[in-house]
Amino acid sequence: MKIISEFKEFAVKGNVLDLAIGVIVGGAFGKIVTSLVNDIVMPPLGLLLGGVDFAYQKWVLKEAAGGVSEVALNYGAFINSIVDFLIVAVAIFFVIRQINRFKKQEETVEPVPLTSEDIVLLREIRDSLQK
Repeated sequence: MKIISEFKEFAVKGNVLDLAIGVIVGGAFGKIVTSLVNDIVMPPLGLLLGGVDFAYQKWVLKEAAGGVSEVALNYGAFINSIVDFLIVAVAIFFVIRQINRFKKQEETVEPVPLTSEDIVLLREIRDSLQK
């Protein structure tokens, strides 16, 4: 029973929930980036390179024959995946960069240390003796 209570404590901690939410949002963001690459970035790039559609570019190593499918290196899909990765990496870089800026701002704002009543009273006595 101790294992179950330890697991329950682990599962409801904020870090696990944050991770789960991050994975879900990251998956949705990945779909958006894939659509951006396949539907918006690559078509004009292919047009600039002579009407090439990268999604279907491949090197056929062995032609299909008698019910056996072809063996091919799908380098066009690989190029799309590289562009996907670069866009996601740049987006994550800017998010992390902004988070680090917020952390630095929090670190530079130092709380004013509270002075105890004894020290305040001693300072007042010192100041009145100086007068």
